[in-house]
Amino acid sequence: MIDAVHQIQLNSLMDLSEGDPNIVIGLIDGPVDFNHPDFNNTKIETVNESDIGRCKSANSIACLHGTFVAGILSSKRGSSAPSLCPGCKLLLCPSFKEQEQKKSSLSALVHNKNNDECIIPSCNPDELSHAIIETIDAGAKIINLSLGLSSSSLMTYHQLQDAYDYARLHGVILVIAAGNQGNIGNTSLTNHSWIIPVSACDQNGLIASISNYGPSISKQGLMAPGIGITSTLAGGGYTTLSGTSFAAPFVTGTIALLWSIFPDLSAANILQSIIMINERNTRRSIIPPLLNVRQAYDKLKSFKIIKNSKVVSK
Repeated sequence: MIDAVHQIQLNSLMDLSEGDPNIVIGLIDGPVDFNHPDFNNTKIETVNESDIGRCKSANSIACLHGTFVAGILSSKRGSSAPSLCPGCKLLLCPSFKEQEQKKSSLSALVHNKNNDECIIPSCNPDELSHAIIETIDAGAKIINLSLGLSSSSLMTYHQLQDAYDYARLHGVILVIAAGNQGNIGNTSLTNHSWIIPVSACDQNGLIASISNYGPSISKQGLMAPGIGITSTLAGGGYTTLSGTSFAAPFVTGTIALLWSIFPDLSAANILQSIIMINERNTRRSIIPPLLNVRQAYDKLKSFKIIKNSKVVSK
């Protein structure tokens, strides 16, 4: 079975770079188990430079989720986790409350043999809006949002739209999990032209049955591997989980590596390369395209050549 990194040809970028520490990835998620050996040499900080980002209980869904997503992005290379860009700085903004879980229910969730459990913590629109702005002000260039809303996902929340506008104004790219309800349609989380919603695909590159998708997600979003992903487990070791929460960081990590390789290009250049907006005008599918790492790299390389030729011509 092909692994997630090779499925989207992300290994080609990983061979070029481990990530630049000047590329700061904001992670609005649960706290992280900093004691996991995979994080010994990684650059993980919290937005307020406190210990609030450290797990207090490894037996909490918040800690499990935050540690798992952090492992996809920032665990050491060569481990069982994807370890996409450990050289980048990870800026953690913990936004999920830790609640102790019964060991039996947590074990069933984590060690599900069919790999079809999908967990996605949530927070309210006010908390999320504040977290986005706080993370941008702390220096993030990309923000990963593997989360849902605790209130209705069909309402329009003006404070959330304002936070998205704030990200666009500051050139910060937002990557958001599309959700795990298996629905077709739009939500307030994914209703903005600046964000990249991410649906999950299976090992064959097909839309996963658990994943949300629809016209707006297809127009500006992507699919990425989200079924049977292995990453760091709070308390030590590794586990395998599924969901759009774990598809989103594959897009986030790709952007971080591309920006590390092409640091002089703008957020708009990065978005154009990875979403291929102009190429989507003729698409009629409501399923977003699979993340194409090679195509994005080639596009940015052409941007770089054009930019350099303009500098020389001056």
